[in-house]
Amino acid sequence: MMSTCGSEVKDGGMEKEMKETKRKISLSNCGICGSDESKYRCPACLTHSCSLQCVKTHKKNSGCSGVRNKTAFVSISQFDEIALLSDYRFLEDTGRFADGATRDGLIQTPRMTIKAKKLAASARKMCITLRFLPITFTKSRENSTSFLRKEQIFLWHLKLIFPQSKAEFSQKRVSDRQTLEQILSSYIDPIKSDPVIRQKLKVYVHAPSDHVKVFMKAEGRKANSVRYHELDIHKSLRDNLSYKTLIEYPVLHIVLRDKWKDYPLKGSAEPASDRSSFALKSKGGEHKEEDNVAQVSPLLQGASASGGTSVLTVTPSTSPDTEPPREKRAKTETEEGEITDSSDEEEEVEDKRENAV
Repeated sequence: MMSTCGSEVKDGGMEKEMKETKRKISLSNCGICGSDESKYRCPACLTHSCSLQCVKTHKKNSGCSGVRNKTAFVSISQFDEIALLSDYRFLEDTGRFADGATRDGLIQTPRMTIKAKKLAASARKMCITLRFLPITFTKSRENSTSFLRKEQIFLWHLKLIFPQSKAEFSQKRVSDRQTLEQILSSYIDPIKSDPVIRQKLKVYVHAPSDHVKVFMKAEGRKANSVRYHELDIHKSLRDNLSYKTLIEYPVLHIVLRDKWKDYPLKGSAEPASDRSSFALKSKGGEHKEEDNVAQVSPLLQGASASGGTSVLTVTPSTSPDTEPPREKRAKTETEEGEITDSSDEEEEVEDKRENAV
């Protein structure tokens, strides 16, 4: 009997506390409709509401997120046990998040694998700058490029894009000694190509050979300054990739004549078009004439004006003291829209360290 009485007293005390807390909230009217007694209070802005509909209306009208600001300033006079507990839980959440980041497998993965370093070093010997993406990227996972050390041959993973036919093809183990004409013969040649592929690329098959060009995107540029390299279809893949930057593997765009204007070349703002050899020759002639322009030394000009014997000596328009060396200028000057990267220098330093070791 005593135990039952004690439990009834406790239950009665709990009910009284619940009623008191509900009464404190219900003393204020709903801040949205204003008619009913409030039942809820927003953790972010402490606005009272009476129903779920009023809560949604409050968030929609005021833009309140309904999430309590854990970093809000609390004065010392208002700092109580609840604020202390909130700060403690906030620090616990921060520590848990930092610990989870250190345990992430993607962060602990090395920047480059041993295979990627060897491929980059072999490509550097052939004057090709080869870069790699993190292993989680799709382009990195599908890359099957390899290098044969004895034969000194790259077997590239090649991707061919035909924009006029809206088709893409991937080819594995393509030797860098093959010419682009040999590579494309299995796709757009009227006789050697596969019948299924030939039917899909019939626009390219029926087009004349001089109406087909191959472009490759110039890497390391800004997104609003996209440029392309025009490749020679009669040269080998190695010769076309020399002195160029690749990311994982080459991606070639095979374009017909009516779309050449959509592929501006690197080094010029003009799109790829039929530029006549006469225009190129005239430009070269103008440069030669400008180079032949000479200046007479001012001291000799004064001597000739005073009536002395005129000795004509020609001095170049720029002196070696004022003009920097061409090699240094080539390193410092960059084309507009090109992103400068110091990763090449870092790789050279790493190679020197490895050789020293």
